[in-house]
Amino acid sequence: MSYLMSKLLILPGILLGISIHEFAHGYAAVKMGDDTPLMQGRLTLNPLKHLDPLGFMCLLLFGFGWAKPVMINRRNFKDPRRDDAIVSLAGPLANFLIAFLFVGLMKLTYMYMSNTMTTQVIMEVLRSTVWINLVLMVFNLIPIPPLDGHHILGSIGGAKVWNFYYKYYDQLRFAMLLIIVFRGVGRIITPPILFFYNLLISIFF
Repeated sequence: MSYLMSKLLILPGILLGISIHEFAHGYAAVKMGDDTPLMQGRLTLNPLKHLDPLGFMCLLLFGFGWAKPVMINRRNFKDPRRDDAIVSLAGPLANFLIAFLFVGLMKLTYMYMSNTMTTQVIMEVLRSTVWINLVLMVFNLIPIPPLDGHHILGSIGGAKVWNFYYKYYDQLRFAMLLIIVFRGVGRIITPPILFFYNLLISIFF
């Protein structure tokens, strides 16, 4: 398979993954009492509303990346600590549900479609969608700003954890940049991605 073709086949998974991830954040925030995502037009599955150019290129070229974050106002939440954790978890959870659904579609394709070139292309698109959504899930759970994981850890740990993040915010972001530049992200996220991928495959196959 050519390099260009391989990138075209992962494109649907990227667009779906980032759209469902950010939509889930926005939807959860609105349900928790904050209408900011709605007012900013982010409560949509239109990928153009969610694309971050650099994050999109990283996903396309390097296999990991990010979307444009949904802005929220924690002061609108009834229980800021709990609700911030729920909103932060919503994106990764949505990606996992998409991965689960698309492994199911892989199973149906395997069962009911004959083994043709078209079927192979469909299976590759489905498989890539599963993989990309697991990448988005695991990558965003890294507990380093500005990723979802640091919101989740802060909500669980409370003031001490938030104070740590506020104090070392710039250093942590720089550390994240170094990890990306020196391609350390793959070593961190690949093992859990493989675990969840193999788990989903084992459920359906």
